Parts: sequence; structure tokens; C-alpha cells
Amino acid sequence: MTSQEATQLLDHHGIKPTSNRIVVLKALADAHRPLSLTELEYEILSIDKSNVFRALTAFREQHLVHVIEDGGDGVRYELCRSHHHDIDDDQHPHFYCEQCHRTFCLDDTEVPLITLPHGYQMTAVNYVVKGICPECKKR
Repeated sequence: MTSQEATQLLDHHGIKPTSNRIVVLKALADAHRPLSLTELEYEILSIDKSNVFRALTAFREQHLVHVIEDGGDGVRYELCRSHHHDIDDDQHPHFYCEQCHRTFCLDDTEVPLITLPHGYQMTAVNYVVKGICPECKKR
């Protein structure tokens, strides 16, 4: 992702495109998998933890990132690639490797349809499969 593309995406989501936000957005886009705050810190050595967290908070408030609770060591963030503001068409399951502790998007796998009992209203789906990733399995 170029700086210009990042700026346009931030503008599209109503987020002021500061230099820190552009750097954080580009790091998320280039990662191709959900990253924890600590992983983002290691990727972006030029910005301190509090500024990375502030950017992620702004992204979360404007639905630019998904926050994934992977059942491992906390939450991870990934760029939301939805085409709509009111409907999230970027729902997909994730795979958490219990050996390397990385989380991967399973973009080509559908989230199973869940029917809730009467009176319940779904606001989000967090579908995580745990196991060993192919890279760790080879070791």
C-alpha cells in the first residue's frame, strides 16, 4: 500500500491522515495477517507504543480494523477490507497456531451460519480455529 492509498483509505473512513496513522495503516496492510500491538511495535520502530495504540483506537472506532480475540495472548488487529460502512462483508475465520502463537486469516473459508435463540442480537462474530500451522508442522 502506498502512502497515497493509505491517505485515501483514512479519508474514506473519516480519519485524519496523520503521518503516524499512515505508517500504522501501511504496516497492517503489508502484514497480510492479524498482528498484536507488540508485533506492530516491532514492525514500526519509528513510532512509540502509545502512538501506535492511539492509531489503532481511531481505526477501531471508524471500523477500519477488526479486533480479533484469538484465545492466545490477547488481541490482534487486521485491516478491514469491507466494501460498506454499515455491513461488514469481510467476515472470515482465523487460525491460531498454538506453537508459534501467530494468527492467520482463512479468507477462503466461510464463517458458519449461527442461529441464535429468540431475543439475542448478534453484533460481531469471532471465529477462531486452534491448532498447528503448516510451517510449524514441518519442523
